[in-house]
Amino acid sequence: MRLAAATLASASLLALAPSDPPTLPERMADTGGGSQLITAQAPRGDSTSGTLTWWDRRDGHWVKAGSAAARFGAKGLAEGGSRKQASNTTPTGLYDLPFAFGIKAAPDGTALPYRRVREESWWCQDNDSRSYNRWTEPRPADCRASESEHLIAYPTQYAYALVVGFNYERPVRGRGAGIFLHVDGAGATAGCVSVSQDAMRRVLAWVDAARGPRIAIGTVSGATAITRY
Repeated sequence: MRLAAATLASASLLALAPSDPPTLPERMADTGGGSQLITAQAPRGDSTSGTLTWWDRRDGHWVKAGSAAARFGAKGLAEGGSRKQASNTTPTGLYDLPFAFGIKAAPDGTALPYRRVREESWWCQDNDSRSYNRWTEPRPADCRASESEHLIAYPTQYAYALVVGFNYERPVRGRGAGIFLHVDGAGATAGCVSVSQDAMRRVLAWVDAARGPRIAIGTVSGATAITRY
């Protein structure tokens, strides 16, 4: 009788034990419907650093696949829907990842479309150009060099990069162009998210276009909390 009672008591305690807390993706309003997710989370809206984590959806749960220290815009983060170009803020929100690119060859295992940067590769940020917020080769006549990025001129940052689908599908002039996940430079970014070169290599070897990957950018709490997206 004592053994049976002890067994019953142990079973009751197990039933009452708290389950693991939900992961960050499980607390989000939307993760995009795929089975891969990158989260870029900053402590506050004025933060210039935080954490990048990449997650896999397995058996109905999100499992962390890796993480790294991340940098954000020099002026912090701003709501993606109202962000202004040249504000040095990183847009918050949930975005797709159209393709990857780099000055270096794609890391082994890369399963996302990958474009090699060449001398004539530009990212047009000219609000008056028909190529606004697009990769161009060569730079078109209506896209001013002073309003664009010559990608090969950034050998450190663009050794490896992922295009973030902010303002990409239907670009709104003045909202911002050329938002990427790329390799760290000397400090905070002009609006992108950056991580170490090793972390970028690991992300590119992990991300798979067939799994519907997305990136969510936001803060721990407040109006730009990552859990709102």
